[in-house]
Amino acid sequence: MELKEVILKIVASPELHAKWLNSLSMMENVGARKISASEHDHLVDEIVLKHAAEEARHAYYLKSQIKKTGFEGCKTYLMDELLAPVQSQQYLHALDTSISRYLKKNLNFSGNDLRYAAYLLVTYAIEVRADELYPVYEEVLRSIESKISVRMIVVEEQGHLEEMIQQMDDFFGNWEAHGDFALSIEKKLFEKWMTAVATSIQNQSLVV
Repeated sequence: MELKEVILKIVASPELHAKWLNSLSMMENVGARKISASEHDHLVDEIVLKHAAEEARHAYYLKSQIKKTGFEGCKTYLMDELLAPVQSQQYLHALDTSISRYLKKNLNFSGNDLRYAAYLLVTYAIEVRADELYPVYEEVLRSIESKISVRMIVVEEQGHLEEMIQQMDDFFGNWEAHGDFALSIEKKLFEKWMTAVATSIQNQSLVV
């Protein structure tokens, strides 16, 4: 199924919609924690702090929207409160692991350089994806006149992408090949996640 078709099916069910929001919240929270974990003990600039803070705020905002679905639940990030829970939880970790392995092997990075470079490439790939996913989600929400909106996230993620590109210019110089590798890994993981999400939707339909 295409992304818009999947989201249309999700928002048609209060339970699926709540779990979708909760899964997105969990991913944003993991992203914020990974950004914080990548920080140097002393050499931390304003942009990195801004990204960590905004990802954490996105996690909170998405969580706060769950009550508008009308579904009671999704108070935590436990498996039964997520959509496609295994893939949702593995998504960012798998991307981070693959990119870190690539940086070690191809650029011989280690320590702070490895953590920072991985932060740049992982976040870049995620921002490119967010720049696709959140506008489609917002379009669907507007089409059904939902009380939920992710417009604020759309705007901020677009700004994040521009900032990531500038950071990679400063750190890598010629970063495009590294960026393309990160995007290729993320694409496979995203497709795996969406396949699992589509399966969750089908299973929910069978139960109903």
